Amino acid sequence: MLLENITMDDFKKGLKKTKTLIIPFGTIEEHGSHLPLSTDTIQVYEVVKEAAKRVKVFVAPPVHYGVLTSTRAHPGSIGISSDTLRAAARDIIKSAYSKGLRNFILISGHAGNIHLSALREVGEELIDEIDDIKIAVISEYDMIRKEGEKLVETKNDGHAGEIETSRILYLAPELVKGRAKEEYPQLPSPFVIRDKLKYWKGGVWGNPAKATKDKGKRLFLFSVNKVVEIVKRIEKR
Repeated sequence: MLLENITMDDFKKGLKKTKTLIIPFGTIEEHGSHLPLSTDTIQVYEVVKEAAKRVKVFVAPPVHYGVLTSTRAHPGSIGISSDTLRAAARDIIKSAYSKGLRNFILISGHAGNIHLSALREVGEELIDEIDDIKIAVISEYDMIRKEGEKLVETKNDGHAGEIETSRILYLAPELVKGRAKEEYPQLPSPFVIRDKLKYWKGGVWGNPAKATKDKGKRLFLFSVNKVVEIVKRIEKR
């Protein structure tokens, strides 16, 4: 049940079938010269919408903005602070809880460490505050990483590379603008660098040329199955 499409009466009836809400988190973030800025949002939202066709669950509209670090200097990347993300996630969950929802799956299409840490921090705070709440925090990209390693040809594939390009080719092929060049960031770890564009000009981590629609479909379906499994698990706990 997509919250943006149902009425308040639909919501009340839905509560008799499930008290679980999936909240997808995406970004407005560069994904090379070939993928849309909403790549993270498209991937995670399509996955949870498909999962909602297979199991009774509420799905919130996606939060389109996230915490950006290594990509924040690139054209088109528009991020928010960790404080803003934590506040938004906390407010959404507490408001939904007041309407009768009890189980919350926060699933992010963006796998940034600081971004995910902010969501996990909210989860830790709320389970201490509210006795009968259950929260899961998931990186959708990390969830499929091992499966991706079985399918993709690019070793150490990451941002806007073979995996993500394959998935957008399957989900929104009209938004794919050719293929960016193979690239890997040269950020001088462990230093925190201000001018990240100097070390990562194209914003790609991997080889988009190896992407195919079939790989994207297989990864999409694998992710859908995992989300369905997580919904069933949180409702049994």
